[in-house]
Amino acid sequence: MQLGSGDYVYEIEEGWAKLPDGWDMKVVAGIGVDSKDRVYAFNRGDHPMIVFDSEGKVITSWGEGTLNFAHAVYVDASDNLWLTDRYGQVVWRFDTEGSLLQTLSTVSEPAADGGPFHDPTQIAFAPNGDMYVSDGYVNSRTHRFSAAGEHLHSWGEFGEAPGQFNLPHGVWVDPLERVWVADRENSRIQFFNLDGLFLYEWTGYARPSDFYMDSDDVMYVAEIDAGVAVVDMDGKILSRFGEAGDGPGQFVSPHGIWGDSRGNLYLCEVGRENSIHKLRRV
Repeated sequence: MQLGSGDYVYEIEEGWAKLPDGWDMKVVAGIGVDSKDRVYAFNRGDHPMIVFDSEGKVITSWGEGTLNFAHAVYVDASDNLWLTDRYGQVVWRFDTEGSLLQTLSTVSEPAADGGPFHDPTQIAFAPNGDMYVSDGYVNSRTHRFSAAGEHLHSWGEFGEAPGQFNLPHGVWVDPLERVWVADRENSRIQFFNLDGLFLYEWTGYARPSDFYMDSDDVMYVAEIDAGVAVVDMDGKILSRFGEAGDGPGQFVSPHGIWGDSRGNLYLCEVGRENSIHKLRRV
């Protein structure tokens, strides 16, 4: 079965993830792919980070005893893995072998004043190395950090007006230095400059959850109530596929998305267990 349209057509590789006997990922909340096309499944099972090759075979796992509650993955240009740990109240930086390199905020200490963090959701990077973290489930905030990890400032509050959020669930910084924030429960994407000044919004999304931008500056938006929207830098929908449900071509709460060097996409769902879809580009 093919999904999508135009230049963005995909086939689902059924049964792609081949887990060892007795393994259970439970909910896969975050997904990332490194420069060698290794796939990182951040999940809520007994092996919090499971690493697959491009054919779906398990290479290794790590994170046991450290990672708390999987939420999102961001792979930076140096193949550092930035893992947003919702109940751990931190963002971790690991290398590809699972060695901990850095921790943003304090483990298991939720902020009570709108500061970093209270159930954070995702991290992204500006061209100058500054970091932006969406802090969605309690704070309704977006935080900016320096490349060295210093908290610079935050913006946002609960609501539906411009610059307000109802569960900021994903974040990205594009080459135009626009900060994209997936304002999930308001079903829109808001745009800000690097200092947090509201620019404009795009509406009409089915509860956007996560972003991935490829080397051609094409954005892939995971939508909780649907599937994937493929969008150019001006907001034109290049392709859109999927709908809510558990049948062919349907998805149950798409939560994380990333792409590999061949143009394939990986999509994880939180609405059913052990769920990673490899969408092979046709």
